Amino acid sequence: MTTEQSDAAGGRAGSPSRPTAGDTPPDVTPDVGGGTDTATPPGGDGGADTDGAGADKAGTNGRAGTGGRAGTGGRASRDDRAGTDNSGTDSGMTDSRAEASKAEIASAGTDRKARTDSKAKTVDQAEAGDEAEAGRSGTGDKAKAADAAKRGEKDGEDAGDPWTAFGPAPEPVLTRPRRAVRAVGRFLVHEWTLAAVGSLALAVLMTWPTLRYPRYTLPQDYWDPSLQSWQVAWSGHILLTDPAQLWSSNTFFPEPWSFAFSDTLLGYAPAGMIGAGPEDALLRYNILFVLAHALATFGAYVLARQLGAGRIGGAVAGASYAYAPWLLAQAGHLHILSNGGIPLALAMLARGHGWSLRHGYRPRRRHAGWAFAGWLVAAWQLSLGFGIGLPFAYLLAGVALVSAVVWFVRRRRVKRPFGRRLFLADLLGGLVFAAVGAALAVPYFKVAELHPNAARTLGDIQLYSPPASGFFTAPAESRIWGELHEGARAALPWHPEMTLLPGFVLYALAAGGLFFSVWRVRHRLFLLAGVLVTMALAMGTRFLGGRFTYVPLFEHLPGWNGLRTPGRMMLWATLLLGLLAAGAVTAFCARVRELAAERVPPWPGPWLRLATLVPLLLVVVEGLNVTPHPVVPRQPAVMRTVDGPMLVLPSSQNLDQPVMLWSTDRFQRMVNGGSGFTPESQAQAREFTVSFPDFASVDYLRRRGVKNVVVLRDRLGGTPWEGMLDRPVDGLGVTREEIGDAVVYRL
Repeated sequence: MTTEQSDAAGGRAGSPSRPTAGDTPPDVTPDVGGGTDTATPPGGDGGADTDGAGADKAGTNGRAGTGGRAGTGGRASRDDRAGTDNSGTDSGMTDSRAEASKAEIASAGTDRKARTDSKAKTVDQAEAGDEAEAGRSGTGDKAKAADAAKRGEKDGEDAGDPWTAFGPAPEPVLTRPRRAVRAVGRFLVHEWTLAAVGSLALAVLMTWPTLRYPRYTLPQDYWDPSLQSWQVAWSGHILLTDPAQLWSSNTFFPEPWSFAFSDTLLGYAPAGMIGAGPEDALLRYNILFVLAHALATFGAYVLARQLGAGRIGGAVAGASYAYAPWLLAQAGHLHILSNGGIPLALAMLARGHGWSLRHGYRPRRRHAGWAFAGWLVAAWQLSLGFGIGLPFAYLLAGVALVSAVVWFVRRRRVKRPFGRRLFLADLLGGLVFAAVGAALAVPYFKVAELHPNAARTLGDIQLYSPPASGFFTAPAESRIWGELHEGARAALPWHPEMTLLPGFVLYALAAGGLFFSVWRVRHRLFLLAGVLVTMALAMGTRFLGGRFTYVPLFEHLPGWNGLRTPGRMMLWATLLLGLLAAGAVTAFCARVRELAAERVPPWPGPWLRLATLVPLLLVVVEGLNVTPHPVVPRQPAVMRTVDGPMLVLPSSQNLDQPVMLWSTDRFQRMVNGGSGFTPESQAQAREFTVSFPDFASVDYLRRRGVKNVVVLRDRLGGTPWEGMLDRPVDGLGVTREEIGDAVVYRL
């Protein structure tokens, strides 16, 4: 079709209205009149001649001169000048809109029905198809200039188009180093990265001065922490040297399975592979002590976020879980403070199953990898000890049972409510968790079989069961409430395990969460029920005699009779209270954002947003501590030279725990050892050696296989062994040697 024919067709199809300044430019108006050529894909044959002619006539503008595909043909067909000569149009319009109008006039040559059918075509599609056809037509240098203008090239003339400034900039091609830098930058500003760093920084501050002298001091005291420092060191050492002897430690000689006399912290064994000796053991313990608080904060934060809480609400849940005042009394028990794997594993399992407390079950968000990782974290948490790991294991077993029932009920109503990959991930992960639990339980069953006195009785449970007043009493290590609650602590039979205050701020926030929260009402009631049930369990035999709470678990659930301190169930109540508080704080933050947006002028907005940090600040302040950090007694030089099997005197539960720490240089076999119970053989050794050195004690030790007895001179005062250094050794076949402040008797 020639230009004149195209103009004539445009005159027949058009209306007498003239395009005005209010018309949409060709580059942003949908193509409604491009003719049958607009239906041809980019690069097609149809309409190449017509579009090429349009490109010659439309001027130097590459985009505007590409015929019906670039312009708004419907508008051009209604121009009262559509039937005039193109030269007249050129003289009448000198700017880019005139050139666009010429393109519109040239594009109006097809029937009205085809124009109507092409209304759904976008401008970008039209331009792409027109350029491809113009390149194929070969109808002149101006078509080539249009093609070059689109690609930012020059073909002997300036083809600049003012409309190209509104086009998207081309994506830069990143080199591999720049991609790596961008990936690292995104990782550093990710929410989980910031949460982890914030949790670590908060842990360093809240546990200070733990890291001030980490090679010489221990938090709380140097008895149980010395034992646990030895546990981490022994597990790392023996797994590198002789893994088959893991459970037969160098302490409590010659008792087998001695590593299972208390919680083992076996999950920290990789850390125990680094360094050697008491100073490295102390450094390792103090670092793990800080990291345990950081992981608890991070785990509870992640769980709250997965369930649907906001960032500040999640931070409140994390801080209240890690720094609850009652946990300050457990500062000497790393196996209790190492609880961050519990909420972290629950968060991973919830994420893997696409479940959220706020949004319910969302199958599209399922991810088998997260579910399997959650089982692995749960298995690692169990390896840190059964003190808090056993209730966690029973909880997961209950959740798995409920999930199986739900899947069975919904399998016919919902198509694939569970998913094959997720099922396999749960199956394999659950088997790994069960295998780890069974492998760790075997040594403890052996210990219970060999040492009946290791079993707990209901009398032991009653001794450590706290009254209801314990839930409102803080330990002495609390900076805020410690002195104020001194009288209340004096009324408790054993206050280190009975001061169970999770925080008055946490109580208030959780109570508010019952009435004002982002959680549904039924979820709030479930959380409240969980809090009440776990508190009743924490009271042991003090709540209705324990007949309907703790006693049935103690008598019927395997392993439950090994837990002597029911007050540690407060860990679960604290976590549930934190989730209730997170729901309230999240709702409060949402309301604050609404108020900030409604205020005029908006300048008070930032101050309102800062108000949302007040609950978090109050929770952190209530968790401040005055935990002592005593200096650990230095290792005697004799411990670095004397071989085992050996006995260090004087000996008792507390005195033996630093001795275990001192053995981390060489791990000599020794009769000494401290744990949750005293084996009969060790009690006999202490009884027989009160009169050492004499014939009976020397004969007993030789029959036990002991070769050396080390007496620490500066520790004899006030013990049954006081004055033993004045006794002669004549006729006993024993040699005596002084090494520093110690005396060594070689049998």
